[in-house]
Amino acid sequence: MAAGFVSNGLALLIIRAIQAIGGSLVLGNATAIVADAFPRKQLGLALGINSIVIAVGMVLGPVLGGLLVTLFNWRWVFWFNVPVGILGTLWAARQLHDVTKPLQGQRIDFAGNVSYMLSLLGALIAITWGGIVGWHAPVVLIAAISAAAGFVFFIRWENTAPSPLLNLSLFRIRAFAMGNLSNLFIAMARGAIVLLFIFYFQGARGEDALEAGISVIPMAMAMGIIAPVSGWFADRIGARMLATAGAIVMGIGLIGFATTISLNTPYIDIASWLVIAGIGNGLFNSPNTSAIMRAVNAHERGIAAGTRTMLLNTGNVFSIGMVLALVASTVPHPVMLAIFSGQPAHVDHTALTNFLRGLSLAFSVMAMMAFISAALSFLREPKHAAALHEAHAASQ
Repeated sequence: MAAGFVSNGLALLIIRAIQAIGGSLVLGNATAIVADAFPRKQLGLALGINSIVIAVGMVLGPVLGGLLVTLFNWRWVFWFNVPVGILGTLWAARQLHDVTKPLQGQRIDFAGNVSYMLSLLGALIAITWGGIVGWHAPVVLIAAISAAAGFVFFIRWENTAPSPLLNLSLFRIRAFAMGNLSNLFIAMARGAIVLLFIFYFQGARGEDALEAGISVIPMAMAMGIIAPVSGWFADRIGARMLATAGAIVMGIGLIGFATTISLNTPYIDIASWLVIAGIGNGLFNSPNTSAIMRAVNAHERGIAAGTRTMLLNTGNVFSIGMVLALVASTVPHPVMLAIFSGQPAHVDHTALTNFLRGLSLAFSVMAMMAFISAALSFLREPKHAAALHEAHAASQ
């Protein structure tokens, strides 16, 4: 509600940061709630069904946002969510309950939280500002050094903290480690796709917000259709081949974007590559998440889900920061702002061509992240070894 009433950008950023606290409380526990509610043999299908909800959100978000901005103004993007949040809160209070007893004596890892946040913030400042003000600028160098120092402190602290934010001992489990690392890289591959295409359709092709939102629907639709199917298969044949194939298909879709993007690319071509990327996303998500949650004991599902969400969001924000830096390095700062604000009429043809070259480069780098994810996914345990580990975890 408050975000819709702000009068300046700084206040909006502060309120959005407060919103993020609530969002993390939801997202960090959603996977654990699903894992608690369903038996292990149905976990892949259950998480696939959960992915349908995510896909619906991916469809409705840009479309409703574009519609509200077109018919009213940007403030309604926030106000529209207020009744949804109230209804969701009341429904959760009535329906949700703890299946496993919470661990006693747990404390918030303040040092871990702060050091991780500061290291991530430093990395994002270095990445995003480097493409704008230059990679040798003092603010970029200081941010990069701070990120490295903060991350070293974070890892050392987590090894000794009594209630660590990140339980590093879980990474000794191969299925857990490879699942989360591949999840991190696939997030870096896909996190900025919608954002880049919104910039492309509005900033380069001059479409309005509603048209741009509708244009990215094919990817979400493909994900929503494939995710429950891949989850069902994962319950029967394991996650390794499905998740690996999904990351490869995602990489192929990104290469398609990189090699075909231009001002005159027919929408049917773009939609086809969006569908391929959505299929890859759907193939990867459910099996990989299921494998992560099956790898741990019941009382560790909360920290497992939180770790997965933390690395997923880290990958997403790195994806956005990385591609914005790549795109910003190809055009002057005023041109970048004109494109990002949807004003292609203020940009000459040469600048738009350079912008599209930056998009192609960004998609190529994202494709590389997807293929790294595929390699990490393939390194997880084969099905028979994973089944033995799951049986041990279930017995605990």
